[in-house]
Amino acid sequence: MAGLDTKFTFNDPLHVRQVQMLGDLAKKGAFQYAGRTNEGGAKFSSGECAMLTESTGGQANVRRDAKFDWAVTEIPYWDDVAGAPQNAIIGGASLWVMGGKRAEEYKGVARFFTFLSDTDRQVDLHKKSGYLPITKAAYAKTKESGYYKELPYLETPLLELTNKEPTENSRGLRLGNMVQLRDVWAEEFEAALAGKKTAKQALDDATARGNAMLRQFERTVSR
Repeated sequence: MAGLDTKFTFNDPLHVRQVQMLGDLAKKGAFQYAGRTNEGGAKFSSGECAMLTESTGGQANVRRDAKFDWAVTEIPYWDDVAGAPQNAIIGGASLWVMGGKRAEEYKGVARFFTFLSDTDRQVDLHKKSGYLPITKAAYAKTKESGYYKELPYLETPLLELTNKEPTENSRGLRLGNMVQLRDVWAEEFEAALAGKKTAKQALDDATARGNAMLRQFERTVSR
């Protein structure tokens, strides 16, 4: 968030340990990688798998498709790591406003953003989709209505996000070439799961390739 000189360092022992664990579980058949998007949701809703890591927005699909009782809990963590569990990092889609337009157009943008952030509208979207409300007012109104007592799993991700004060690495991401960087991470992760690379080699390669892309982006926008 502070500038263009960010650097990936996720080839440290903790991340290697995590990827190695997933690779070992995959060999045993206890973990299944379902692809780069949300293909795993269908496997869970059909009863094919017992646990799923998914976007909060996937709750609406599970609610619609699953024919069994289910629950939501916080992301597992290594309890021997100092400071764990940290707050979860936020994700999801973003809306961007570009420069160089007329004042009248920005007035329209402002009205649209005001429309989207309306408290009642955010409450409704939150309840129907599972996505998090974007304002504290919408969260407070949902909570005050007693809705979370009926559907507590809708509040779980909100509690995880506010578990503690975020660190520099957990308060959000703003990276150049983010889509391409995700592809690099996925390629290396998939190579580790398939046994084509060790967890350490895959993460070393992911950080090296990612940092090269970050430096390329830095040069591009710094001209």
